[in-house]
Amino acid sequence: MDYARYYGNNYDEERLGKRFSSLSAAFTENEGFAPERFFSSPGRAEILGNHTDHNHGLVLVAAISCDILAAVAKRDDGKVKICSEGYSPFTVDLSDLSVSPKEKGTSVALTRGVARAIKDRGFDIGGFTAYLTSDVFRGAGVSSSAAYEVLISEIFNSLYLGGRLSAVDKAVISQYAENVYFGKPCGLLDQSGIAIGSLSRLDFKVPTSPVIEKYSMIEGYTLVITNTGGDHAALTPHYAAIRSEMEEIAGYFGEKVLRDVPYVKYRDALPELMKKYSGRAVLRALHFYEENERVDEACAALSENDAQKFLKAVNDSGFSSLTRLQNCAVPAETDQRVILGIELSRRIIGNGAVRVHGGGFAGSILAVVKDDETENYVAEISRLFGKENVFKASVRKTGAEEVK
Repeated sequence: MDYARYYGNNYDEERLGKRFSSLSAAFTENEGFAPERFFSSPGRAEILGNHTDHNHGLVLVAAISCDILAAVAKRDDGKVKICSEGYSPFTVDLSDLSVSPKEKGTSVALTRGVARAIKDRGFDIGGFTAYLTSDVFRGAGVSSSAAYEVLISEIFNSLYLGGRLSAVDKAVISQYAENVYFGKPCGLLDQSGIAIGSLSRLDFKVPTSPVIEKYSMIEGYTLVITNTGGDHAALTPHYAAIRSEMEEIAGYFGEKVLRDVPYVKYRDALPELMKKYSGRAVLRALHFYEENERVDEACAALSENDAQKFLKAVNDSGFSSLTRLQNCAVPAETDQRVILGIELSRRIIGNGAVRVHGGGFAGSILAVVKDDETENYVAEISRLFGKENVFKASVRKTGAEEVK
């Protein structure tokens, strides 16, 4: 198979071959027959656009060369059976797709939510059995939940819909599952990046129809993602507060989201905003406006292959997340491993950039490192956080899809 399509040019063919064969063997041993198909759904790297999507802003996001891999076969009893390596298997009966409060925050909820959203679009779907293995960091900002949602969407799409769902359809369906069934009020960045693939500028002015522009990564640099520790599972209230505080500021102007409030109105109203709302809410709104500008600055730099301009935009975004968005540490907690990882990275990296990655508060950081400095950076950051928590990422051109 074309491993480079999914895992970049520096893949370990022997390791990947064993990964596919082990997954197939597990399916065959437990089910008594071989899987019919394989699917791959990537993780994602948020390059710029930290917490702007839910207020209809701009982002720069890449699908990357880690994935959830699934061995799949149809079944005719109207049930979805998921057996994920390292977790207890579960089954979802497609005859009951109601929201269950007891399932909030689980893969069961995501599966049921994806199925509901597809059926609500008028499609008939059926069951399947899927065995999953993943090298996408869970709870560390690479979007394991979104990778799972889009994977389930694409399996239904391929098995029962003849591929009629577009990448954006799958992203919107997956976001619905996460918002309504899983209970996390996320925007559409994660799901879109994973469904679309490549390195993409996404404009969410109309969230269900984002404007997509694709770019090539800056030459001579490598993305390195480090899991500094912590889990996103208990952080939903903190993510929700970012969105709600931005929307509070928008509400002052009679709008639902900041994208519909011109910056000049926000600027002129600052004295009144400071009286009525918390300083943190005012700062988070400022981050939104400036982050949108940085996305366009970074895209212009990519078009020109201007490394210094691109790195400046990434570093400025990270500084804004730290000081304005304030999502680099859980408030009042002393275990500030994201900030620690960023500051230590700055002392290792020469001419590069580093920032919080993803939702924040705990989890991962993203570094953009010169190719000839990458091995040293990986060695040093591995010494601090563990080799198993450091991942060199390639931009993956394809989104979630069936592996042919």
